[in-house]
Amino acid sequence: MRRAVAVVLLGVAVALGLGYVIAVPLPRWWAARTATPPPPAPAAPVSDARRIHASLFFISEDGMRLVAVDREIPYGENPLDQARALVLAQLGPAPAPLAQAIPVGTTLRGLFVVDDHAVVDLSKEATSRHRGGSLDEIFSVYALVNALTVNLPAITRVQILVDGKEVDTLAGHVDLREPLRKNLTWVSPPSDLAPVGPAPPSGP
Repeated sequence: MRRAVAVVLLGVAVALGLGYVIAVPLPRWWAARTATPPPPAPAAPVSDARRIHASLFFISEDGMRLVAVDREIPYGENPLDQARALVLAQLGPAPAPLAQAIPVGTTLRGLFVVDDHAVVDLSKEATSRHRGGSLDEIFSVYALVNALTVNLPAITRVQILVDGKEVDTLAGHVDLREPLRKNLTWVSPPSDLAPVGPAPPSGP
């Protein structure tokens, strides 16, 4: 009987000892499994410095023709982004001594590209601030049309809207009821205009 009691007591002692050994490290192990991982380090900002060369169109000093000017513009990841960058650059200030072909204050309201067809929605200043005259209107229209079709060969036609609506003309002369194609008749020089491409690396 004493021997049986001793065996039982020994078993209890061993069980308690094992329980202590297992229970002591358990909280650390459990905490390691359930602890919230630290947040990932913030990603480094991506540089938006990539640019390409493009031909933009402004009025010559004598006011009688459009001049093709090579400018660096932001690179677009897709045709829509590139078309938007081109239009925004074309609406920007003209380099001296050239003049802006599109009325100053005109902004881009929207732009869509479907297959080979671009739709450009200009703000109301495109008409309300236009100086008038057939030649100036030709310059306004084809500075924009050529900027897209020369630099983006995938775009062959451009439809111009004003304030979200189709218009017959900007100032009474150039028919805008249908999409227009590239026309370099009034551009000097009318040749040597290439699609956009990467800007050459800077430095020596």
